[in-house]
Amino acid sequence: MASERYDLVVIGAGSGGVRAARIAAGHGARVAICEESRVGGTCVIRGCVPKKLLVYASQFSEAFADAAGYGWTLDSPQFSWPALIAAKDREIDRLNSIYIKLLENAGVDLIMGRGRLVAADRVAVDDRELVAEKILIAVGGRPQVPDIPGAELAITSDEAFDLESQPDRVLIVGGGYIAVEFAGIFAGLGSRVELAYRRERILRGFDEDVRKAVESGMAGRGIAFRYHVAPARLEQADRGIEVTFSDDSRAEFDCVMMATGRAPYTWDLGLEAAGVTTAEQGRIQVDHFSRTSVDNIYAVGDVTDRVNLTPVALMEGHALADTLFGGIERPVDHDNVPSAVFSQPPVATVGLSEEQAREELARVQVFWSTFTPMKYTVAGRSEKGMMKLVVDAETDRVVGCHVVGPDAPEIVQGFAVAVRAGLTKKDFDRTIGIHPTAAEELVTLRQAVED
Repeated sequence: MASERYDLVVIGAGSGGVRAARIAAGHGARVAICEESRVGGTCVIRGCVPKKLLVYASQFSEAFADAAGYGWTLDSPQFSWPALIAAKDREIDRLNSIYIKLLENAGVDLIMGRGRLVAADRVAVDDRELVAEKILIAVGGRPQVPDIPGAELAITSDEAFDLESQPDRVLIVGGGYIAVEFAGIFAGLGSRVELAYRRERILRGFDEDVRKAVESGMAGRGIAFRYHVAPARLEQADRGIEVTFSDDSRAEFDCVMMATGRAPYTWDLGLEAAGVTTAEQGRIQVDHFSRTSVDNIYAVGDVTDRVNLTPVALMEGHALADTLFGGIERPVDHDNVPSAVFSQPPVATVGLSEEQAREELARVQVFWSTFTPMKYTVAGRSEKGMMKLVVDAETDRVVGCHVVGPDAPEIVQGFAVAVRAGLTKKDFDRTIGIHPTAAEELVTLRQAVED
């Protein structure tokens, strides 16, 4: 086996890996990146991007219904699942080619195949051996499926993007962001959707008021909830898939989608051969500089035990390349990372939830508002939006911002700068709102909610 020498070898060409490879090459390093699937990773190929396209598609049904309140008369709209999937595929192909071109222009060697560690300084890709001064693991994660009889009859989010036809009856299993997003997608496109979750309410870990608002909005869109149950068995039936739940109830669906979490794609990666230690579920433990237990081996993105979001992986990859090859020491700060759930209604949040703040701080003030978004008043839609600020009463600093409703992610992206900068509630109060907008509510909240 011939050996090829590099300053940096990256395993995984997703968001974090590609960013690290490009920046390192820009600093003058000789870089190779290996990828067994398509360049772009989970976000571009089977995650954020195609998901957001399907969310857009699913929202047109609501827009058509609301248009009548604004004086529009529409013929009965018709939807084509194959046309949507074909359009999605064209966009993913375009982005995949852009990512490949970015690597080529940066001078990074792209090697197609699964990279495996064979030593602390060596990566094997099929019949090639890459000798590296530094190695970066950026292989991301893969969906987890419960070990139950008939689990092979279910799909995950990976397969949902490539279904040949739209299922009429859909069961979504899980209560996290992937589950609620796909529930909204299928329901908006006309499927009958049920969501089964073994706990008491969706979006565990989010602010409790956020969870309630999203649950109410989803129910208003016809999504049914089965709480405190999980599928115990799946069986092929004449007209679909029969699901037996843990409470012995049964129901039949055309499609069962498991959205029960993701695990790092670390199996058969050779971590043991290189001496890299892992934690629960195979997550690679790293320090603030993304260094693993082996000094010259690093990890970024969803494969680690940190925040699993695409922008975080991008930041981690960029910071690592600057640190290793740019002469710039850049640890990554994971505090106050904003995030969004493209559920229907959508969610965006940054900082502490009310529950977290009350555990961590001596005194907390909460400013909260619920209202009907202006767009819905004429349309006749009764759904409520929700906005919430969590404030450290000792310092007046805003430590949490939570929004549920139209354009929530776009709104919170700007307010995340304020929260991260440590602005106070008085700073918010001094800011003049833009009228009429939903976002102005966040600078006009004056009365704290009583405990």
